[in-house]
Amino acid sequence: MDEEYDVIVLGTGLKECILSGLLSVDGLKLWKRFRGSDKPPAHLGASRDYNVDMIPKFMMANGILVRTLIHTDVTKYLSFKAVDGSYVFNKGKIHKVPATDMEALRSPLMGFFEKRRARKFIIYVQDYDENDPKTHEGLDLTRVTTKELISKYGLDDNTIDFIGHALALHRDDRYLYEPALDTVKRMKLYAESLARFQGGSPYIYPLYGLGELPQAFARLSAVYGGTYMLNKPECKVEFDMEGKACGVTSEGETARCKKVVCDPSYLPNKVRKVGKVARAIAIMSHPIPNTDESHSVQVILPQKQIGRKSDMYLFCCSYSHNVAPKGKFIAFVSTEAETDRPEVELKPGIDLLGPVDELFFETYDRYEPVNEPSLDHCFISASYDATTHFESTVTDVHSMYTMITGKTVDLSVDLNAASAAEE
Repeated sequence: MDEEYDVIVLGTGLKECILSGLLSVDGLKLWKRFRGSDKPPAHLGASRDYNVDMIPKFMMANGILVRTLIHTDVTKYLSFKAVDGSYVFNKGKIHKVPATDMEALRSPLMGFFEKRRARKFIIYVQDYDENDPKTHEGLDLTRVTTKELISKYGLDDNTIDFIGHALALHRDDRYLYEPALDTVKRMKLYAESLARFQGGSPYIYPLYGLGELPQAFARLSAVYGGTYMLNKPECKVEFDMEGKACGVTSEGETARCKKVVCDPSYLPNKVRKVGKVARAIAIMSHPIPNTDESHSVQVILPQKQIGRKSDMYLFCCSYSHNVAPKGKFIAFVSTEAETDRPEVELKPGIDLLGPVDELFFETYDRYEPVNEPSLDHCFISASYDATTHFESTVTDVHSMYTMITGKTVDLSVDLNAASAAEE
């Protein structure tokens, strides 16, 4: 390895793959991982028909991941399918998330008078234009908190719960005391994404699962002259006398570079633990009950509804996205762990799944970097959170891209370059 590279990207995790794409512009292993050498039961079907994502997340149809994929032109290697439904757990039941003023009027989540108040608030959000003061109704949303804005409409706690967690996709209630502009932008993104394909949710998902993304970025990187080295064991980052990353060694050979991009596992002494995710993975022979027979769906369980400090998320996809054999569904229940007992902690979500064929549990620690990239030339991603959508993930990617290059990604793209089948 005599060549020197500007940047070496370690790992083929999603964040690393997106970054490698930006910078360059099979099998049911699940069973072996959780059950060891036991033979999978015949009723699960053929292992080759499963593509189980260990970081289950949908994409907002108008969100920054889709815009990033279009910016890098990687969409030509991918096929997407619209996700059937978006739901919220409220007062012990699963309800469809109302995203427009007309859906608010029809929603059983609220009583008659509350519906009218909620509709007024949603119309304010729909009409809000950051650059047009006439739509602000005299409010500076960079100063007014979300709590102050919502109180103007007299909405009750249950309504605030689904607006903040199922529409704006906040993970906890800190947003109530932060400037309202962020929440309004999040709600507008949800509504715009929902309108894009006129489907039952604002989300899309790649056919054959998220494993298609690293492959697509590998192709893209090759087109632009990037070099992929697969199955390289025990990669070790090398540093020069000044403490700057200067290469990566594997199998006795060192590839020299000026910058290293990696996840926390490669540089454990440059990260700190910030939390833990608890997750259950279920293989089922039916959709999640009370979701209109949806083959792909997200259900958000806001923290207050289940007596927790953070939200819980259900993610379900199926053979309709080519990630499981005919008739099989894969569901995930995820949350920020508050105990060391995922089986107990995830019960509120698992109880909504109905009968399951197989159920697996896991936890993993979340880390974030504490190094100074300008000094050591190491650009480390944060671990994935428990959310079932990509907005926080890609925000981290864009922040890293700007640190590496000093530039920002142009997201003013033609969204029609990423189309999604709805059948």
